[in-house]
Amino acid sequence: MNSTIINIESWFIPIDILIITFTIITIVLPILFLYLILFDKRCRTIPMMLVANSCLTAFVFGCTMLSSFIIILKNDLKQIYYPDSYCIFRAYISYATCAVFNYSFVLHALYQYSLVIYPRIVYWQKRQIQILFVFKTWILGFLCPIVFLFTNEIAYNYDNQVCQLPLRFSFSVIYISFSVYGIPVTMIIFIYFKLLKYVREITKNIASINILFRARRELKMVRHIVILVTILIGVGFVYAIFIIMSFFNSLPKYHFRIAYVFGSSSFLLVIITLFQFTDPLKISLRKLINRPPNRITPIIILTKKKIDV
Repeated sequence: MNSTIINIESWFIPIDILIITFTIITIVLPILFLYLILFDKRCRTIPMMLVANSCLTAFVFGCTMLSSFIIILKNDLKQIYYPDSYCIFRAYISYATCAVFNYSFVLHALYQYSLVIYPRIVYWQKRQIQILFVFKTWILGFLCPIVFLFTNEIAYNYDNQVCQLPLRFSFSVIYISFSVYGIPVTMIIFIYFKLLKYVREITKNIASINILFRARRELKMVRHIVILVTILIGVGFVYAIFIIMSFFNSLPKYHFRIAYVFGSSSFLLVIITLFQFTDPLKISLRKLINRPPNRITPIIILTKKKIDV
């Protein structure tokens, strides 16, 4: 147990509370969205199933990060500067669920791509196949960082009160950056430009109106995903700057705390944007809010009395 005494900065507690607030809201919103999807028959489609998967991954990732942020706040208040027994495992789960969350948007893009490019291949549009892809992304997400559980590379950072891979020029840092952020973001942008090129080609060839309309509609959906990913890039950009700075030994002392502020706010913005781009969710929520209260109709029982004459 390390007994090192570190001065508490005046901004630690307010920032901890702000991050926890953002994360709680981010957890509550996916629960609401999942409720709407489960109990509204209009939301029982494959695109909404993929949205539900994104909401579920957001919920799990949010819960993992919330537990970390609460422990950071507790340690800051009590001036505890040593890791708890689950610190490294929470870091692994956060890497894994973050990867699954990012890859969930790849599934959105791939599904829209198959609808436009291969509309006659019904096999790729089956619910069972999409569920299989969902399971594969979860397996992939949890396999990506599993090696760090056995290499002891995840370390406790006393200044930031968190277990993370130390930011420095290393294969592990580059590997986790690409597997969690780089690869899914690149795949989504690549799919978007492929669809954009396809739409431009069929526009020049004066294709049928139905095909052109469907292609543009799906392109719009992928464009929405690109916007979501752009917000995620903002989070990755902060980490990328810190990684580059670590190469020159000029890393800020509280770099993870700063990154968590950007990360938690951006994560919340992604969830809100996902809701804004999902029309069935908005319709279902509006219907839930405007639902009239159940009226209790009184039942009057008329009894007929017999009068003896």
